[in-house]
Amino acid sequence: MKFVAVLALAASANAFTTMPTNKASSALKASTEGMVGVLDPVGFFDPLGFAEKATPATLQRYREAELAHGRVSMLAVIGFLVGEKVEGSSFLFDASISGPAITHITQVPDGFWAVIIAFVGAYEASRAEAGWVDPADCPVDQPGLLRDDYLPGDLKFDPLGLMPDDAEEFAIIQTKELQNGRLAMLAAAGFLAQEAVDGKGIIEHFQSM
Repeated sequence: MKFVAVLALAASANAFTTMPTNKASSALKASTEGMVGVLDPVGFFDPLGFAEKATPATLQRYREAELAHGRVSMLAVIGFLVGEKVEGSSFLFDASISGPAITHITQVPDGFWAVIIAFVGAYEASRAEAGWVDPADCPVDQPGLLRDDYLPGDLKFDPLGLMPDDAEEFAIIQTKELQNGRLAMLAAAGFLAQEAVDGKGIIEHFQSM
């Protein structure tokens, strides 16, 4: 997804390297408060102070990581629920996979691991090519540098044409994705912890409530 706020962060990169510390901190605070996903009443939520020492480039990597983990978590939550709901009746793997979702991966036939690794590898390679500067061209003190023309999460993937042209509407869509991703990260972590504690599936927990 494209982030309008990152344009302001990238444009002010030189200022962060030349301003005195107090002015740089003020500019950083103003920039982070204007980022997509910063909502009232919490505002810019950074209890561990990661942003205080971050450059605009680092903030872009943080946002890229947040989006990537949020998207994976949204898929994971769906996978938990669907995987446990259809167990025993699915056409996959002769309906032999059962039990809590955290045990499903160990029941997958060995040959399927190659498919998983190939799929994940191809996706990560395309993401790196789209967003990251070639390591050979990166300054020694700036590993993992994102391209200047790349906005975090923008993989040019919009098969349903949901991305609006209006900047304000687009910011709303971005915020919705971030919020759903954040909730999904908490939910996925909760699902993993709950199933690990008592060995019961999430669907089973819901049915016993």
